[in-house]
Amino acid sequence: MSTGVLALLSILPIVAVGIFLVGLKWPASKAMPISYIVAVLLALFVWQVPGAVVAAASINGLVVAATLLFIIFGAILLLNTLQESGGIKTIRKGFTDISPDRRIQVIIIAWLFGSFIEGSAGFGTPAAVAVPLLVGLGFPAMAAVVAGMVIQSTPVSFGAVGTPILVGVQSGLAADAGITDNFLTLVTMIGGRVAIVHAIVGTLVPLFVVALMTRFFGKNKSFSEGIEVWKFALFAAFSMTIPYVIVANLLGPEFPSMIGGLVGLVIVVSAARKGFLMPPKGEHWDFEEKSEWDPEWTGSVEIKDISHKSGNMPMVRAWTPYILVGVFLVLTRLEALPFLELVKAWTVSLPNIFGTDISASFQPLYSPGSVFILVSLLTFFIHQMDVTPYKRAWSHSAKTMIAASTALVFTVPMVQVFLNSEGGAAGFEGMPIELANGVAALTADFWPLFSPLVGGVGAFIAGSNTISNMMFSLFQYDVGAQIGVDASWIVALQAVGGAAGNMICVHNVVAASAVVGLVGKEGDVIRKTLIPFVYYVTMAGALGYSIVWTAEKGLFNVGTVIVSAIGILAIYIIATNRKRNNLIPVEKPFKSAK
Repeated sequence: MSTGVLALLSILPIVAVGIFLVGLKWPASKAMPISYIVAVLLALFVWQVPGAVVAAASINGLVVAATLLFIIFGAILLLNTLQESGGIKTIRKGFTDISPDRRIQVIIIAWLFGSFIEGSAGFGTPAAVAVPLLVGLGFPAMAAVVAGMVIQSTPVSFGAVGTPILVGVQSGLAADAGITDNFLTLVTMIGGRVAIVHAIVGTLVPLFVVALMTRFFGKNKSFSEGIEVWKFALFAAFSMTIPYVIVANLLGPEFPSMIGGLVGLVIVVSAARKGFLMPPKGEHWDFEEKSEWDPEWTGSVEIKDISHKSGNMPMVRAWTPYILVGVFLVLTRLEALPFLELVKAWTVSLPNIFGTDISASFQPLYSPGSVFILVSLLTFFIHQMDVTPYKRAWSHSAKTMIAASTALVFTVPMVQVFLNSEGGAAGFEGMPIELANGVAALTADFWPLFSPLVGGVGAFIAGSNTISNMMFSLFQYDVGAQIGVDASWIVALQAVGGAAGNMICVHNVVAASAVVGLVGKEGDVIRKTLIPFVYYVTMAGALGYSIVWTAEKGLFNVGTVIVSAIGILAIYIIATNRKRNNLIPVEKPFKSAK
């Protein structure tokens, strides 16, 4: 069977997701079973994978789904605990004191706080923390999920203390011992290059977040109202990405997102308190009254305006649970500390399922879900809660988590069948590699333009930048060597694209939506996050093409033209934004502060 035909067959499970979930707006609980069936039929009858392997991959998928549900439950429980204790009300007031403008709030929470949490824990944890916090502050659930998914890009390559690079890229390249005798040196260099590409492409991510928010969830449905705060958005972007690049190139892949997010948070919050680059005094952007929201925007998690039983909770006490989450995640992820070994000591495993090479495992104490539950229990005492409201938090959290289970039960097994399709009697490589082979056969020297897209598709399918890098790093390196360019840059583009793929990854969207009870609207979220995803992989691919081919093809090559065009377009949109904003009919773009 030809490479092109195999590539077309390999993409069918993804096409099923596109048609039913994104196109026809089916909920994931209905669309993903179809995608799973397509993947199983291809594995059994085209790739001729043994039934035992398909069954084992499905069981492994169910175990992974259970681990995700554990994280979802913990995140919801922490949110509900803070709501019942009155902590959310105090936190909301604190952000209003910094700025009542929702555009400023979303940049601080999603972009900066989310980047720090990504650097600490990775694996979708920022969405589990930042998304419910945004909802608690009064954001529509769908707006919060979209914001949480869009920032799952720039910081992701260095999430979980560098796991996508140190584990993903290194494991992928290690399959060929002939590349180099010192993988760590090569991988560290690749990590530095990944940071450079991310910093350039990611500069516009905070602006994308606010522009998408005002366009899809604002009263006037206007991109212009989001672009209005471009100075603050770019300031926030550079406050994170400059230390991020410095750390990646001086200290290695472990800490760029964590330190970049933390440094950016300190700088931006301090500047915001002093009014630096903030919207004009007396004007701020806000959502309409909740009664005017589209019902599609809201989830089943209802945030109530509950005060602390004493009437007034100190701000430090209200924020203590989130501080503890960050501290515990860092303490249990650093290899230099003894806690990592302790939390990984307890492993629940299913080795060699059905006699195959596929094994499933779960480390309960290492899971962010355990951190969330522990912090919830501590919050009961720190916030001096009564037993009845705390019981209510547990009850509501369990109900919300159960509602998300149907979608994940099919989503993750589909992913595992797709990933474990190699080694069948037909003699084909696994579906992900056959798909990449098809793209490579069509692109030749233009491969750098498409390298991030392949990484993004890998993360879209697998739900993980780390897994995407494991699958494709060696493939990307080999293609780079074949076309005669610096192959390490091609691997860097793979890692960048793999990070961007988290924006549209189905099971990440399902998990983030479930945290705020937005079940069944996953396709709507992906349609919105497709916009920044396409920008990210296009800009990264063009930048990479320019970097690897400028010496041979000259400065004015396809990549440079695309990068320049995107840059000029961005400058034009920002420069003419005030004029467009003044043309918004009837409604004024800002609401006066009360």
